[in-house]
Amino acid sequence: MIEPLRALRPAWLPAAILAAAALVLSIGPGLPESLVGLRTAGPYGALTSALVLAWWFNRGRSFVLAASMLLAFAAYSAYPTKLIYTAIALLVPLNALLAMVRQEKGARYRMAYVWLALLGAEALVLYWLSGLSLERALESWALRSPPTPFLARLLFAAGFAAAVWRTWPDHTPLQIGNAGALAAFFIAAEWVNTPRVYASFMAAGGVVLVVSLLQESHHLAFRDQLTGLPGRRALEERLRSLGERYAIAMVDVDHFKGFNDTHGHDIGDQVLRLVAGRLAQVGGGGIAYRYGGEEFCVIFPGSDPDEAAIDLEAIRGSIERYRMAVRGGDRPKKAEEGAKRRGAGNTEKMLMVTVSIGVAAPSGKARTPMQVVKAADEALYRAKKGGRNRLSR
Repeated sequence: MIEPLRALRPAWLPAAILAAAALVLSIGPGLPESLVGLRTAGPYGALTSALVLAWWFNRGRSFVLAASMLLAFAAYSAYPTKLIYTAIALLVPLNALLAMVRQEKGARYRMAYVWLALLGAEALVLYWLSGLSLERALESWALRSPPTPFLARLLFAAGFAAAVWRTWPDHTPLQIGNAGALAAFFIAAEWVNTPRVYASFMAAGGVVLVVSLLQESHHLAFRDQLTGLPGRRALEERLRSLGERYAIAMVDVDHFKGFNDTHGHDIGDQVLRLVAGRLAQVGGGGIAYRYGGEEFCVIFPGSDPDEAAIDLEAIRGSIERYRMAVRGGDRPKKAEEGAKRRGAGNTEKMLMVTVSIGVAAPSGKARTPMQVVKAADEALYRAKKGGRNRLSR
């Protein structure tokens, strides 16, 4: 139950933004005449900010989604006709679907200019349609409202499914934010005949994208991409907020250079992910960080070295007992199938991974957290010198 909740954690903020928009609309009074212009300024501001951030952070899918929603809002604001509404209800989810099925290559690579050309062509088409009257065509079963046409709903379902598919397996804030922004557009399109609802959810879609882009930036800055653990910058932030009682452990993979030299860097990466995964499960309130290279740091707020040593020894033993199969060309990528092979007497080469650990706490010689880290590193050196695969204080 806990793991699905962790996977859905990045979805809470987009969901909260959409829920807040709905709540404000349901209980809040309408805008006074003097502020009615915010219905236009709000969506323009939010979507333009999302567009600029997506370009700045080089996020192609978010750029396409923000640009499509901004174009849609501008077109319908200028020409609020049924034909323009039907066109934007089709184009936005179609663009989202195309962006989601293509590989993410950024907003500033060569093929991105194809997107700019496509969006420009769509803008010209919308301008051309603004002068036409195609009421008979709009009465066909696929394009008939209310209010969102059936074909648009199909495209939205496909685009939203593709956006949700893109959230696996990493569940990054940005991918979930893309899905949330597309959901906001659909709600806005469903309520297009109520201007305050339409404008509020178009603005909410822009806010979702802005927040998701900022979350993604923070995620990249503070989390190690290989192991998924918080990185060095996050560790430095945490060290500044420690109280008076804590323990810090430094963990190093034994003979790591040998793994890389003998089996290649792919195996070395697997070793690091294995160790990181075990350290992430450490008990006693410990928090694991990727320190750099093959070295990790574990902080135990409110603990002493004796208490921390119990949980660290448990993790050290679990890593030692694990047998990692060298991933060959025919080895299955799924963990379940790999586990079956480990127990099936196959001929794959099995590797044993061990770690050495040094743990320290504040003392007369180590008063600051960085000094405690240095003391733990010295204890780690003693563990290495003493034969490896052990804990030292």
